[in-house]
Amino acid sequence: MSIQSPSSALRGALIGFGFIGGRGHAPAYLDRSDVTIVAVADICAERRAAAAALFPSARIYDDYRALLSSESGSESASSGSGPLDFVDIATPPCDHATIAHAALHAGLHVLCEKPLTTSLDDAAAILAHAVSSKRVLFPCHNYKHAPVVKAIRAIIDRGEIGRVRSLTLNTYRNTHAKGVPEWKTHWRRERRFSGGGIAMDHGSHTFYLTFDWLGAYPTAVTAKMSNLDPQYDTEDNFTCVLTFPNGLAHAHLTWTAGVRKVLYTVQGEHGAITVADDDLELAVMVKTTGPDVAQGAVTWRTEKLSIASHWMDASHVSWFNSLFDQFKDAIAKDEFVGKEAREAYRCIEIIAEAYRSAEDGCRERPLHGKIAGVDD
Repeated sequence: MSIQSPSSALRGALIGFGFIGGRGHAPAYLDRSDVTIVAVADICAERRAAAAALFPSARIYDDYRALLSSESGSESASSGSGPLDFVDIATPPCDHATIAHAALHAGLHVLCEKPLTTSLDDAAAILAHAVSSKRVLFPCHNYKHAPVVKAIRAIIDRGEIGRVRSLTLNTYRNTHAKGVPEWKTHWRRERRFSGGGIAMDHGSHTFYLTFDWLGAYPTAVTAKMSNLDPQYDTEDNFTCVLTFPNGLAHAHLTWTAGVRKVLYTVQGEHGAITVADDDLELAVMVKTTGPDVAQGAVTWRTEKLSIASHWMDASHVSWFNSLFDQFKDAIAKDEFVGKEAREAYRCIEIIAEAYRSAEDGCRERPLHGKIAGVDD
């Protein structure tokens, strides 16, 4: 049962009650006392029934348009229930842009699952709309909130490995993430719903971590991809190299691995961090007697940690509260298009240019980062 929220609590609507909405966002909201989900919309009758069972006090709609009309318009005000503060968009990516524009037009803040959009033009238009409407647009970049990822950030901040110079980020999955059985379980493999394959689905997580760890934005991308399952029109293997002003980042994403795992390495001037899911190893150079490491000229201090981050739980529900705290803070500070939203745009640019690179024989593609309609 939902905790009774105080009158100052944010009032939200969840649009899309599939796997991530129902298993990730919804339980996290129910654990908070500073937010109340007052409405849910989903086009699938079975999912609407599931939402009603979890949020018995919420109003349930079969369409986001009906929800926005009722909850943010005169009907909501006249009922005395109060207007909405925000919507949380957890639909397939093909609908993100349309729903976000409608919510911003209705005067609502927007929390949106990744990828923010499936095209760069749509991403720029949404950011510009958020600026003009003076409402917060915030992406669900939840990997930043995994405890082991926070630990990486803390090590870098302490300067233990010196300046970061290169990264590798490998995401292994033995299948694409399956949707709920009540509605198009394999929608991620259909471009009309997903906008792309594993690069579109997991690329954002990989790319915003590179921004954070290298402390910069890339200037170019080179990519290659393949599809081992021709019944689908999206890639299931993707590899790219990002060129940064201060280093390189290598990424490999696959839905065809024999294991579910993330493997990250962060290479610095004086040490390195290696992560395999929850297991983190820190190696730091503590003594140098000469240039030849192979001849024992360097002494290393190593530290091994296990930091429970629940990578096997695809809902990542345990990371959501930290993310939502950021969203609330952005609302409080009127950060309508802040760092997270701008990085969501950069992620879409990388994905779009990576696809072009792969289609053009792995030719390097430049990245600009300038947001049309926002930075003009």
